Amino acid sequence: MKIQDRYDQMIARFEREMPVAETELHYANPFQLLVAVVLSAQCTDKRVNMVTPALFAAYPDAFAMAQATADDIFACIHSVSYPNSKSQHLAAMSRMLVDEFGGEVPSDIDALQRLPGVGRKTANVVAAVVFDLPAMPVDTHVFRVSNRLGLTRNSKTPLATERTLVKHIPADKLSTAHHWLILHGRYVCQARKPRCSQCFLSDLCAYNSNNKTANGANPTSGSSAAKQAD
Repeated sequence: MKIQDRYDQMIARFEREMPVAETELHYANPFQLLVAVVLSAQCTDKRVNMVTPALFAAYPDAFAMAQATADDIFACIHSVSYPNSKSQHLAAMSRMLVDEFGGEVPSDIDALQRLPGVGRKTANVVAAVVFDLPAMPVDTHVFRVSNRLGLTRNSKTPLATERTLVKHIPADKLSTAHHWLILHGRYVCQARKPRCSQCFLSDLCAYNSNNKTANGANPTSGSSAAKQAD
């Protein structure tokens, strides 16, 4: 199958099977989404959603959080992963937003990446979700699922995966495709034990096809691609 044919068929199925695909993080404004995405690094959305209500009640915007110390923020987020570094990043990030951007979250990806604690993935999430720009954030789910499905071919880095996906997915579908791949990875194409028998893409999936060939009727046994991506 040609690579663009694979993309076109999978996009059509995602549109049919997952017509609504959006972030599972809870937020009320662009600043709150930015904070939530920073907190979500190596942490589940469920855990982030447990700590942000109290955090956002105390610090609903950049101006409020800019007045807080890292210790103040730590008290609200101590149960997430890496709370020490994240609390320091959020305090510094809020101050920069106030000092350089008038308290507003910029839409430019390069400007976003200047903020403490904000890498390319986080910047792309904000650009795609808040500003509906044609961006493709690549987290661990997107990286793994793209390789397994055969949308990318042995991509070694998130940036390589991003560039390939952007090349083949129409710009107006990129932000939604990001959520398709995340949700598919979170609930179906899971890291250790993908649910191939429940997958609406199984007949198009390179991982499933390779494992059927190598292992008969056992499509969920480990593959080099899955181990590499994990």
